[in-house]
Amino acid sequence: MNPWLIDTHAHLDFDQFDADREEMLERAWMNGVQQIITIGIDLATSRKSVALAEKHAMVYASVGIHPHDVARAGAEDLAEIESLLEHPKVVALGEVGLDFYYNYSPEEVQRKYLRLFLDWSLEKERPLIIHTRDADEAILSILRERSRAGWQGVFHCFSGDARMAEKVLEMGFHISFTGNITFKNSTSAGVMRGVPLERLMVETDCPFMAPVPHRGKRNEPAYVQLVAQKIAEAKGIAFDQVAERTTANARALFNLPGV
Repeated sequence: MNPWLIDTHAHLDFDQFDADREEMLERAWMNGVQQIITIGIDLATSRKSVALAEKHAMVYASVGIHPHDVARAGAEDLAEIESLLEHPKVVALGEVGLDFYYNYSPEEVQRKYLRLFLDWSLEKERPLIIHTRDADEAILSILRERSRAGWQGVFHCFSGDARMAEKVLEMGFHISFTGNITFKNSTSAGVMRGVPLERLMVETDCPFMAPVPHRGKRNEPAYVQLVAQKIAEAKGIAFDQVAERTTANARALFNLPGV
């Protein structure tokens, strides 16, 4: 059997999985996925993520408020998110970040909340799961402002250029890729080749971003092996090497147990 993989970013609570969630998790296990981190994007999904982690041994949770949703977050939401960070199966803070592509929340509000979440990460020693779109310079500026010797976290579903990747790595972050690296016209595979294996992780971001040959369909954790296969192909190394290293990276960053 191939080495185990860890899907470091999934949205298992989304209603696309309501009809077959148990079967989906079984398919993941049968396809070599040992653990899955399911991600909160607001208080409701953070609660659901924790509930799924409580129910399933292979599932862990991250809690946070996505930049799309921060404008609707109140003090009670923040207080409960902060409390959920203490749950034994919550392994990260996120996804949090900046998204200036859609601007569903005003830019200044996004910046305000990101600064708060960065402070929480430092105070509570929780790794970050960061989302950024059309906001690379802004997020780098805020990270420098809150600078420390080596941030703990990951830029997920990375779509930045090689320069952005270099700066993120210099700050101590990991970089994670999803089905985006399998798309025919994507530049992400080229950027990925420049990321050292010891700083890479794999994810699905399911139910979104399904890799080829499933592009356009619902994504699920079983397909994370296709992301790992693409990394192996692009780097010219064995699949087993990618699986072993990315799994070790995820275990170390998120303090996940072996099975």
